Amino acid sequence: MNTFFLYYTVVLTVIIFLPLYRVVEGPTIFDRMLGVGAIGTKTMVLILAIGLIFNRLDMFVDITLAYAVLNFIGTIAIAKFLGTEKADQ
Repeated sequence: MNTFFLYYTVVLTVIIFLPLYRVVEGPTIFDRMLGVGAIGTKTMVLILAIGLIFNRLDMFVDITLAYAVLNFIGTIAIAKFLGTEKADQ
């Protein structure tokens, strides 16, 4: 079973690079924000899969929850910044 999760993490790591293209080449800032959100979500799943590989899922769930909160707060902060920037113009 560990071999399955090891292959799963490698494939997921490769899949994380797909939204990275949208972050780099996104035509608008909102496309880039969606790409960063997708990368954050896939990273949370990757952290949980690593927790399953090391048989320490309890510890990695805490790390994943902290990462999810930081990802959410960062997205809200960027959206708030962009929302106030448009109102000033």
